[in-house]
Amino acid sequence: MSEVLNVFLLAMTPVGELRIAIPVALLVYNLNWLWAYFISVIGNIIPVIFLLLFLSPVSRWLSDKLSFCDKFFNWLFERTRRKSSPRMEKYGAIALITFVAIPLPFTGAWTGSIVAFLFNIPFKKAFPLILLGVLISGAIMLLLTQTGLWLN
Repeated sequence: MSEVLNVFLLAMTPVGELRIAIPVALLVYNLNWLWAYFISVIGNIIPVIFLLLFLSPVSRWLSDKLSFCDKFFNWLFERTRRKSSPRMEKYGAIALITFVAIPLPFTGAWTGSIVAFLFNIPFKKAFPLILLGVLISGAIMLLLTQTGLWLN
């Protein structure tokens, strides 16, 4: 049971996510591929719920309480929207799904949740898009690990 918990917790981490959880589940713990996929996806999607629900209220609270946070968030939102808005408007949902689905560093569910927050994408729209990206990313990592391409 501790192996399953370890995989679940690895999938929850912002750096590892499915890129680490699935290979560890398969190559270190020799878990069944379907079980490894399921546990990793569930572990990866749980933080998304909290991130999507609480990033906005926490940033608003910090902005109200601390002037440097207000300045930082205003700068961050303005910069992000200025640099990325044309792409988000053009590609929208496909961009978010793809961004989450590609298993590379600085992509994934955590970053996708931050992107949804920065572009003010509501939970009801962002969550299914991020979930779909996680499911695709999990399938990619499963394929790469099972074929040995992940190691090359």
